[in-house]
Amino acid sequence: MRDYKLDVANAIAQKVEELELEGILESIEVPPNKEMGDYAFPCFKLAKIFRKAPNMIAQEISEKVENGEYLERAEPAGGYVNFFVNKSSMAKSVVDEVISKGADYGKSDFGKGKKVIVEFSSPNIAKPFHIGHIRSTVIGNSIHKIYDAMGYDTVTVNHLGDYGTQFGKLIVAIKKWGDEKVIQENPIKELLKIYIKFHDEAEKEPALEDEARMWFKKLEDGDEEAQRLWKWIRDVSLIEFGRVYDMLGIKFDSYAGESFYSDKMDKIVGIMEDKSILKKSEGADIVDLEEHSMPPALIRKSDGSTLYITRDIAAAVYRKEHYDFFKNIYVVASQQNLHFKQWFKVLELMGFDWANECEHVPFGLVSLEEGTLATRKGRVVFLEDVLKKAVEKTTDIIKEKNPNLENIDQVARQVGIGAVIFQELYNNRIKDYTFSFDRTLSFEGETGPYVQYTHARACSVLRKAGEYDKDSIDYSVLTAADEFDLVKELEKMPKAVADACAKNEPHVVSRYVMDVAKAFNKFYHNNQIIIDDETLKNARLALVDATRQTIKNSLTLLGVESPERM
Repeated sequence: MRDYKLDVANAIAQKVEELELEGILESIEVPPNKEMGDYAFPCFKLAKIFRKAPNMIAQEISEKVENGEYLERAEPAGGYVNFFVNKSSMAKSVVDEVISKGADYGKSDFGKGKKVIVEFSSPNIAKPFHIGHIRSTVIGNSIHKIYDAMGYDTVTVNHLGDYGTQFGKLIVAIKKWGDEKVIQENPIKELLKIYIKFHDEAEKEPALEDEARMWFKKLEDGDEEAQRLWKWIRDVSLIEFGRVYDMLGIKFDSYAGESFYSDKMDKIVGIMEDKSILKKSEGADIVDLEEHSMPPALIRKSDGSTLYITRDIAAAVYRKEHYDFFKNIYVVASQQNLHFKQWFKVLELMGFDWANECEHVPFGLVSLEEGTLATRKGRVVFLEDVLKKAVEKTTDIIKEKNPNLENIDQVARQVGIGAVIFQELYNNRIKDYTFSFDRTLSFEGETGPYVQYTHARACSVLRKAGEYDKDSIDYSVLTAADEFDLVKELEKMPKAVADACAKNEPHVVSRYVMDVAKAFNKFYHNNQIIIDDETLKNARLALVDATRQTIKNSLTLLGVESPERM
């Protein structure tokens, strides 16, 4: 696709010898108002070079620059030169590229040959997969898709919370109050029930905490009964989690959780000892981080058992040795900021020069209109229930608005679940927000269903029109303001994907596709598409097709499906 910003820069550089192309490119802006042109070049910094007022410099540059195949005109405006690109040239460049590339439009080979690990979701086994887990799950999935689109070789990791003292607590709870047959019928809810009971009873009988620590130590030491119960808990949990991942359309390359690194901890502790960074503190092993303005990192408890931080360090070392990653991304809530800063610093102190290739991508918390979540108190909302409710509500909406729609169940699933995902990804990930079904499932306003409906509308136009002639499109007829505004939005997709990747921010893509949907709907309402003028109809159908493809590609990056009928 043609780079019109570069065309503008070249046009200036050819006529103003004192300026270098790179500097011109960095200075070019997009005007806040489309009436002011497509690109603007500020002349204020040139006043010292030319010893003239910026408005005079702008006047001279605009007179020198030649119009041509790609540039329509240049106009002075105060201290700026405003450039207007050739509309038909841009329409041809953009629409042809979208149609020819199809599903690959927006992709690049920028990251070719570089491996990126994306760790996300990572629920604790035996605990509810609740609404709070949705943020890491869908943000991480989108980030992985965006890196894929940028040409990186991505590996998705679900670092399951399948180790730690809580499993000692669960083993005690199963032995005292559990029935394995009853648990097997409804694993997570039954395990949650006895986990809550453990905490209630431990408040009255603190010795239960010691018993739980003893069972976790047995698990670490390979005790047969502890291992059997732990494996059973893990297996039944994964079956439960799998249903939610299937609903969301998410797959992982690795489910290597904390337990996978249990036999790799001695090596890590040994490196710390060799580097003389491990110290004793009240019988425990720590790394003192006071000079780095952080609390000490507790590496090993006094009873010899390990902690999250030890296992995270072991996992990072394993991944570097196994994958030789370019970047190792962790999509984990902002509550864990200190934890990540600590162990990234420990990696550095261990002498690993690749520590800076590990990156924490934090996000804010989600709450419900009914209040906050608390697993230990049993105040949870299962994510599977939320997704099912979204599908049910969407089914009711479709039956009311379009009762004759084919495959209502399939479309309701695509729209209901897509709406939940889109809402998650529409705001800056670091912001906390309150989940609302009514807002999420609305077909109006800035929601997923609105974008999906726009895609379905474009598909409907193309179905009604039949085939159009892709080989003889006359782009010179696409001169209406709404048409050109839409072309300019389509042109922005590769940059939006690159920006989203650089910032680890899926909301850049969700906001982008919303802008495309708005521009298309304005074009659709103001212009007839299926008309008698075959030349104009053909060009507008190409524009509709390019919009359909761009919306679909963008939603795919978010992990949202694009129904063709709604």
